Amino acid sequence: MIYIETKRSDHMKIFLASVMTLIILASCATTRKEPFQETEEYVDIERFTGDWYVIALLPTAFEKDATNGIENYSLTEEGNIRVQYTFRKDSPQGKEKIMTQKGWIYNKESNADWRVRPLWPLKLPYYILEIDEDYQYTVIGTNNFKYLWIMSRNPKMDEQLIQQISSRMTDRGYDMSEIQYMEQSWGSNQ
Repeated sequence: MIYIETKRSDHMKIFLASVMTLIILASCATTRKEPFQETEEYVDIERFTGDWYVIALLPTAFEKDATNGIENYSLTEEGNIRVQYTFRKDSPQGKEKIMTQKGWIYNKESNADWRVRPLWPLKLPYYILEIDEDYQYTVIGTNNFKYLWIMSRNPKMDEQLIQQISSRMTDRGYDMSEIQYMEQSWGSNQ
């Protein structure tokens, strides 16, 4: 009986140590000094909400084989941001995947500096780097300059505009040689 209690106690100690480690890592991730990223001066969140087609990106691991990606932003009753990313795996006919994240507006003067939680307890920087005056395209980046999304209200975007954006993002420090175009195929059989 004592042996079982000791073993259960050891499991509890390991569990508590793991939880504390996660909390410490999360606090380090959200409090360390972040590289400066110049965001849009002001984003009208009401106009920003809705669907955005992912046109080109420096992808995260789960997006490398994604097609038909749509990022949807909506406001919650608490004033936070609900981020829902829907895409198809491997092809436009592939299995649909949906990922939901919670977002917070970190800089309420500009509304362009957010924190997004892909997985508890993380809160990662998420920057609206560009948005055109008609809210027809936007560029989102991260604090480590590794991930970037060029998105449009339509599934197609002018190639010359994409190249101009890519040039500006290169000047900011993003490695645009790694940019990938996401297939957006919306035929009647989708």
